[in-house]
Amino acid sequence: MAPTSFTKLLGIKNPIIGGAMYPCSNPDLVAAVSEAGGIGIVQPVSLVFVNRYNFRDGLKHIRMLTKKPIGLNLLIEGSSKTYLKRNQEWLDVALEEGVRFFITALGNPRWVTDRVAQAGGTVFHDVTEEKYAKKAIDSGVHGLICVNNTAGGHAGRISPQELYSSLKKFNLPMICAGGIGGPIAYKAALAMGYDGVQLGTRMIATTECSAHADYKQAILKAQPEDIVLSEKITGVPVSVINTPYIKSVGTKAGPLTRYLLKNNRTKHWMRTFYSLKSVWQLKKSLSQGSDYKEFYQAGKSVGEIKKIDNVKDVIDQMTV
Repeated sequence: MAPTSFTKLLGIKNPIIGGAMYPCSNPDLVAAVSEAGGIGIVQPVSLVFVNRYNFRDGLKHIRMLTKKPIGLNLLIEGSSKTYLKRNQEWLDVALEEGVRFFITALGNPRWVTDRVAQAGGTVFHDVTEEKYAKKAIDSGVHGLICVNNTAGGHAGRISPQELYSSLKKFNLPMICAGGIGGPIAYKAALAMGYDGVQLGTRMIATTECSAHADYKQAILKAQPEDIVLSEKITGVPVSVINTPYIKSVGTKAGPLTRYLLKNNRTKHWMRTFYSLKSVWQLKKSLSQGSDYKEFYQAGKSVGEIKKIDNVKDVIDQMTV
């Protein structure tokens, strides 16, 4: 296929990002995406706390599996000084190990763009609407990960087409994040004008992903209408499969929780509480599947996912 501004910028063959996922981004999966011509993105919490690597050693291990470019995801919401310091350390180590592509989310990326610029690297930022894109661009990012209303995890609020139309005026590379489960959606996104796509849910249903078999089967069985937004995971809406467990606990936060999440004095504490809780629950679901709780993040791309393939086949099928 013809190169896009994104593939030219990163020097890769296919305009496909393997989205960073907690807890599903294991080293074999990250490397396989890059080896197949896309770019795999390291999720540092997954690498360190799920896969049990020292961060630098984990990067070195991935570099043994592929010599092609990889990227790093940084969640930069600044509610914790300790987490901010850890992000800064991860960024410095990644640069030392040759990583030059970074995806930031949930905060002001200025400190990342400033640091990466010194090494000649590239930063893209997750955005869900125009006002966040404007802030990210003002902070020096080079491109936008456009998270739409069909994405897994923290989904956006508007459709891929509406999001593209509102952001194309910025004249930066734009990546469609959400709803890409196979060749049909992939080609539609590029035809819309996007410079590339980001795959999350589709990459869980691969042989290289270390997610529990129950998680993968839940993705294969689910349809777009089975994806719901739950406020009970991180305090803000997250796309999950509407399993019996999710139905039993409900998807709406209670009045007190909503108040604490909106109050300036308590919202950071509540987000931290929810994040720690969800980190533990997701890790248990990854390793134990339905023996723990049917707690599976996924997006509406499930409708196009019919079988578990290896990563190379997934990418080849999309790009033929």
